[in-house]
Parts: sequence; structure tokens; C-alpha cells
Amino acid sequence: MNLREKMLKGGAYLIVRQGFGLIVGFIGVLLITRAIGPGNYGIYTTAYGIVVYLSNLASLGAHVYLIRRESEPDINVYHQAFTLMFLTGCIGLVLGLATIPIFEWWLQNRVFIPPLITMLLAIPLITLAGPAMARLERDLNYRPISIIELTGQIINYVIAILLAYHGKGVWAPVTGYLAWQVFNLLATCIVTRLLPRPTWSWSLVKEIVGYGAGYSVSMWVWQLRSLVNPLIVGRFAGPVAVGNIALAIRLVEALNFVKTATWRLSIAGFAKLQRDYLRLKRALENAMLFQVLAVGPLFVFFAYTARWIIPFVFGDRWTGVLSIYPFIALGYLFNAMFSMHSSVLFVLGRTWGVTSFHMVHILIFVGSALFLLPHLGLIGYGLAEVFALLSYLVIHLNLVGLFRPHYTDAVLWFLAFSVPLGATYVNLPYTILLLIPLCVVVLMKGPRQKVLEYIKFARMGG
Repeated sequence: MNLREKMLKGGAYLIVRQGFGLIVGFIGVLLITRAIGPGNYGIYTTAYGIVVYLSNLASLGAHVYLIRRESEPDINVYHQAFTLMFLTGCIGLVLGLATIPIFEWWLQNRVFIPPLITMLLAIPLITLAGPAMARLERDLNYRPISIIELTGQIINYVIAILLAYHGKGVWAPVTGYLAWQVFNLLATCIVTRLLPRPTWSWSLVKEIVGYGAGYSVSMWVWQLRSLVNPLIVGRFAGPVAVGNIALAIRLVEALNFVKTATWRLSIAGFAKLQRDYLRLKRALENAMLFQVLAVGPLFVFFAYTARWIIPFVFGDRWTGVLSIYPFIALGYLFNAMFSMHSSVLFVLGRTWGVTSFHMVHILIFVGSALFLLPHLGLIGYGLAEVFALLSYLVIHLNLVGLFRPHYTDAVLWFLAFSVPLGATYVNLPYTILLLIPLCVVVLMKGPRQKVLEYIKFARMGG
């Protein structure tokens, strides 16, 4: 099977997995949030955000090193990665426990602390699963990955839902999450037949950390985004606001399932093209347009139906989601155009280019949130998302030193999908007017023809 066939097959598995995951996740979040309410969900989200950040901190980018490594890693490389991940996972756990007093002081509410302490136990499990999962991804073997991840997701929600409807509150999603991580570690090791064994080689450790340091620093900076809601919103607006923003983000990420799948596939796929800039440029341009077309219609559809879906499905306690959804969806739609830029720069070893973009983005986002949240509440968080879009100029400038991608098609469709996102703020029949830009672009021959050509190309397998 050639690279194109592997990419298409792997992408199909991931998209199907993300599609099923969307359904499972929607049902799971629906049932859990209705049972435990915004406050408990906000407490869980705060602990979850901190744990995910610390586990990413502890991973050191080892999984990306294993995927990107030009020569095939032998069994000793994987054992070394397991050993390193166990040590860094334990360090992450200790670091998390040591910073509990700081979190308690900053959040000014002890209700966040017991779930956080419990969920910190998942960090070594998460880091240990990384090398085995990387082996599957390196081979573009996404079928078992899809099965493992979907099964783990189902285990998570089944346990959480059962406990939520037995009155366990915040401990329902906490327990489900821990069970998920235990299953994920066991399943990946069994499928890959990799049994972690202690091994130590300073040369291998230096090689892993040497690459991982550049990737990790960049991702550590970017993932500070995930702490803005629990730490800044949690401080100034409380757990109910955290819960509303978390649900809005969760819904946008669920609608964003195609982008999540294609970004994951891109690291392995672009790595195969890293010596051919012309093919890499074409792949990037196709990916940008595909990302916007894949997520834009879903975001717009939800914007027009959210005023009925949110209160009917989740309950009247969650109507705060309506005020924040357009801002978050706009940020994710814009990111859909540029996420592949990061993949290309990572593959080419230009990690500083990604890191500089992430630093500027976080400075604008965090600074805006700190200034606006105390005065505007949820809307302040949304405006911070919009101001942070200015940072994408940085990653564009880092890429043009290699080649100049064409943005015309992707930007045109982005603008067409952006205006209707404001439908949650406008009453009928005026919401119809917001669709005018989208209708204009659809009727334009050039953009329409480009989309039809792209669809034909995709059906033919490239």
C-alpha cells in the first residue's frame, strides 16, 4: 500500500472514529451535564484542564519524536521511551501535588481541590500510553487506534453517567476519566505487544529530549490556552461560568471532529513529504480549504439551532452557552485554516516558528482575558478569543520563508461562514440576513468550481 492509500485509509478511520466519538460524546456530555449542572461541571473542567496540561508537560514530545524519526525505531527505543515517560509522569504527578496550595490560593475556593488531587493520579498513565500509541500512528495504523479510543470514550461516559444519576456530582466524571486512562494504557500495550521494560541509554534520552524539547516548549505555551477558562474565568467569574464556557468549547470541539482527525494525520503524512516543498505546499493549500469547508457548515448550523437545542437538550441552566458560542466558534474556524501550518513547521524542524506564534497568541489571549473578564464576564472571554486572532500573522510570516501558500479560497469561505455565527444574538427573521455573505460566495463561479474540483479530487483518492 503506497503513502496516498495509507493516508486516505488512515484518514477515513480517523474521521469515522471522530464521527462516532461525536455521537458518543454528545450523548455523554448531555446526560452528565443535565445531572450534575454547570457548577459541578465547572469544577471537573478546572481539574481536567490542569491535569491535561501537566500530562502534556510531562510527555516531552516523545510521541512526536517516535512518529517523525526517519529511521524505524527498534524495540530498545520504545523501551527507553516507556522508561522516560514513566519517570516524567511521576514528576508531573509530584509537581501537581506540590502546586495544590498555589491553585487553592489563586482560585479562592477549596471546592476545586479534592477532584484535582484525585485526577492528578492519571498523569503517569497518560504519559506511559504515549509510546505504544506512537507506534500505531507511525505505521498509519489507525484502525486499532480508532477502536481503542472509541471504546475508552464509551467506558468513560458509561461510568460517569451511572454515577451522575446516583447523585455523585463532580465525582462522576472524575471516576470515568480515571477508568478511561487505565483502559487506554492497557489496550495500547496489548495491541502493540509492547510490554514496558526498564531501559536506560543516555544517548537515546538526549535524542528524544533534544527533539522533544523544541516541540514540547511550543505545545506547552499553546496549551496554556486550556488554563484560561479554569484559572482566569474560575477566579473572576466562578465555577458556573467555567461550566458554561467549558460546554461551549466541548460542543465546538465536537463539531470540529474532522479538523481534529486531519491534524492528527498531518504529522505522519507531511513527514513523508518533508523533502518535496512543492508537494508539501499543495498539500497544505488543499488541507486549509478542506478544514474550513469541513467545519464551517456545522458551526453555522449549530448557531442557527442553538437557541432551541441548548435549553431543550441541556436545560435552562445552560443558556449562558448561547452568549459565548459565536466567539469560540469563530476562533476555531480561523484556527482551522492555520493548524496545518504548525504541522508543516514541526515536520521541518522549525519548532521555533510555531513557538513564537504560540507565545504571541497566549500573551494576547491571557492579557485580554485578564483585562476584560472582571468587567464583561463571559463576553470578556469571547472578545479575548477574537483579539487573539491577530497572532496568526506570526505563523504566516514563519512559513513564507519556506514557501508562500495561497489563501484566497480558504479566506473567502472563512468570511462567508463567519458572519452567520452571530445568529445566537439576532432574532428571527433578521437571522436570515446573516446568510447573505454565504449565499454570495456559493453563487460565485470561482469558489464553487474550486470546491467541486476538490471534492472530485478527494473521491478519486488524489
